[in-house]
Amino acid sequence: MVIRKIKPADYDGLWAILKPVLRAGATYTLPRNMSRENAILYWDAAAHQTFVAIKDNQIIGTYYLRDNQAGPGDHVCNCGYVVADFAAGKGVAKALNAHSVQTAENCGYRAMQFNAVVSTNTRAVTLWQRCGFDIVGTLPGAFLHPDDGYVDAYIMYRDLTG
Repeated sequence: MVIRKIKPADYDGLWAILKPVLRAGATYTLPRNMSRENAILYWDAAAHQTFVAIKDNQIIGTYYLRDNQAGPGDHVCNCGYVVADFAAGKGVAKALNAHSVQTAENCGYRAMQFNAVVSTNTRAVTLWQRCGFDIVGTLPGAFLHPDDGYVDAYIMYRDLTG
């Protein structure tokens, strides 16, 4: 697997893995009916550093890294990750997170924060905890899950200075 910066030629592959996640509506606070164009504009926004994981000439995962807040909060970054369904459980998300942490440290960020990890996404919660993130806050009923109704979202945080 190779992780590299995204190129416009990757957009079809990016959409192929973003679309099912968006349509499912179970993990991201993005519209379920978001168009291809808007999804790509969001994921590969000018303020983001966007990367893709490639194996056998196919995009199997992606992440973006950005400032979590502006001004006095810009020393904390935020990331979003998506792994293709067929690549789930094969260490792709863990590798993307390791790459994002290294990238964040190289950029001078002091911490990484995830603003809304859906509590029912136990696979992600467990992985992020294994990667050194702590749940520092719970937002009660902050996410409307398509099957489970209103569920909690977690704020997860990792210090990058130590």
